[in-house]
Amino acid sequence: MTTLLSEFAQIPDPRIDRNKRHKLLDIVIITTCASICGANTWEDIECYGHSKYNWLKTFLELPNGIPSNDTFRRVF
Repeated sequence: MTTLLSEFAQIPDPRIDRNKRHKLLDIVIITTCASICGANTWEDIECYGHSKYNWLKTFLELPNGIPSNDTFRRVF
């Protein structure tokens, strides 16, 4: 996971600062993990995040919890 985190951490965040409640790295990692596990919709990705929150929190910051499905959709 360390290699994945370090590679994704290099992605520049194009979002406006005032609209950032969630870290881009957190969003990208949750989406990647959820997709690998079969998530097909933004709602599936959000549900995955909530169900794996304790595990995700061991290596992600998640300062405002799991992003909503709308946040995942907007970022991607």
